[in-house]
Amino acid sequence: MRAGWLIGVAMLAVAPLASAQSADYDFAYRYPAQAARIAPLKAWLEADKAKQRAMIARDAATSRREAKRDGFPFRKYEAQKEWKVVADTQRFLSLSVSDYNYSGGAHGGTASGGLLWDKRAGRRVDPKAVFVSPAALQAAVMPGWCRWMSAERTRRVGAVAGGDAVFGKCPPVKDVTVLLGSSNGRAFDRIGVIADQYVVGSYAEGQYEHTLPVTTAVLRAVKAEYRGSFVTR
Repeated sequence: MRAGWLIGVAMLAVAPLASAQSADYDFAYRYPAQAARIAPLKAWLEADKAKQRAMIARDAATSRREAKRDGFPFRKYEAQKEWKVVADTQRFLSLSVSDYNYSGGAHGGTASGGLLWDKRAGRRVDPKAVFVSPAALQAAVMPGWCRWMSAERTRRVGAVAGGDAVFGKCPPVKDVTVLLGSSNGRAFDRIGVIADQYVVGSYAEGQYEHTLPVTTAVLRAVKAEYRGSFVTR
């Protein structure tokens, strides 16, 4: 997953995998050692882990009762959530997350996400919140990403005669995951954008993920208080 993002940090240790199994569900949750060393971030991740496990236990138990009542076979639930380091700079720890869930249907679903820990302020920050506005981020990043996506989608599924009325449109930035990465461990110099299944393509097409360099236009879209943590490439 995102091997290119993990240059310089891929070999660092990860925290032990937390897992649980029952007749109703399989559950797994993992976050990296860098996050475990930050006490308030670790506390938040542990609370999220407990919340996710309670949720799947409740939903799976409900589904089992309903299946028995209605005479249908019960399919065991599954939830896996894994956080990984994207970049670890002097000010920020940038994390990605992959969240897989299966709840008895034809197939499971995977969702992506990102998180910044501001070491200076001691708080979590949405990666999109370091930009002056969604419109500014959209204008600076999405045109280049969408050109790549259009070409990549043609490679994956071929040209659609008459155009595609459902998929293939350039998505608003609110519908994609934004990850901030660094090639040198000192400042953010690249931006990853991930469109999950159904955002720009069908389930079978998978996620669309592409990395873009931080340009002057991107830098102008960053809030002044965070601009010192970025550098152009």
